[in-house]
Amino acid sequence: MIKLYHNPRCRKSREGLEILEKSGKKFEIIKYLDEIPSEKELLEIIKLLNISPIDLVRKNEKIWKENYKGTKLSENEIIHMMVENPKLIERPIVVNKTKAAIGRPPENILKII
Repeated sequence: MIKLYHNPRCRKSREGLEILEKSGKKFEIIKYLDEIPSEKELLEIIKLLNISPIDLVRKNEKIWKENYKGTKLSENEIIHMMVENPKLIERPIVVNKTKAAIGRPPENILKII
């Protein structure tokens, strides 16, 4: 089943939700600020996205700027930081079996559904 890692307060995330709703496909919504992904789950998503952990971080967030910007962090530390501060996870993320996409722009979602 398709999974949408969603933040209802985010416009891009709501746009991603709309794309999935219009697709007619079944999907599961994961409000990742409430249901925080585990480090293992984040690592799996990162592998499906074929990116480095730092590429999944929202670098304009206040938490990042005040606590982590300019700090050398290992990939494991970055993943741990996102679990501790899920606001830092880029959104929306859509996972469809062996494919994943960050919905920025939301049209990226169309490539994997």
